[in-house]
Amino acid sequence: MPQGLPAVLEEWKCLEEEYQQLQETHRKYLQKLDEISKLQNSCSSSISIQRKRLKDVSRQVKKCTTGPSEEDAKTLDDIKEKIKMRPNAFFEMEAFLPKKNGLYLSLVLGNVNVTLLSKQSKFLDAIFNFLLVWYYCTLTIRESILIANGSRIKGWWVSHHYVSAFLSGVMLTWPDGNLYKTFRNQFLAYFLYQSFVQCLQCYYQSGCLYRLRALGERHNMDLTVEGFQSWMWKGLTFLLPFLFFGHFWQLFNSLSLFKMAQLPDCKEWQVLMCGLCFLILFMGNFFTTVAVVRQKLKSRNQKLKNM
Repeated sequence: MPQGLPAVLEEWKCLEEEYQQLQETHRKYLQKLDEISKLQNSCSSSISIQRKRLKDVSRQVKKCTTGPSEEDAKTLDDIKEKIKMRPNAFFEMEAFLPKKNGLYLSLVLGNVNVTLLSKQSKFLDAIFNFLLVWYYCTLTIRESILIANGSRIKGWWVSHHYVSAFLSGVMLTWPDGNLYKTFRNQFLAYFLYQSFVQCLQCYYQSGCLYRLRALGERHNMDLTVEGFQSWMWKGLTFLLPFLFFGHFWQLFNSLSLFKMAQLPDCKEWQVLMCGLCFLILFMGNFFTTVAVVRQKLKSRNQKLKNM
């Protein structure tokens, strides 16, 4: 027998035992995974059924008249109070259950499940909001330095970054409650779309600014900014629908938050503040873009008349 073979055989025997344990652990894992999947489907189905039955009971309660005793009236009031609180309990349960992606996420990600199923993974939201605060704060600092060095950045778009930084800071402080979970997917989908539009804008603006600098029509310290500037007109027809869609999404976010702020269980000041920020962003973006478009159309029509 070659030297060292007993040690190799002993090591292989130990490895085989560990492999058998690994197989058993993996078998248990697949079994538990199947059980979890069945439990998730069962919970989702039960919540759906509970919602439908709760609506029926709610309609019956509204039509119900109390008896002569105070005890009957108190019982009916207790049922009404529990009916109001039950949807919040459903939201809490669904926050840790897989959900189907909406239209936008389905187009972008397909059937990939984006639901965070553990409380620890919810901290990803805080990291995301912190990065947004950092991003917009660095934009405001950069623009202040460029303006001090002769850049002609002006108008609403500078203020836009300050409002966005403030909005991101408010989102960062919003507690992880039922209302936040309700707005979370809408907020993340909105910023995914905004990132896509910003990539389109950056690509387009870089080309425009390069040509204008080469012609000597723009300052060397000018840069591409988020939004629609007066010098970005030619060839912009394809970008305007994306911009306006993003503006109206901001209005939709604002209206959704204002509606949430009217709920009786809304205690967080962040709901109303975020709604105001989104409303300011919509009004500033929409009316500034419309004003620039009207100005450029008027200028182009004037040139055509003079020809």
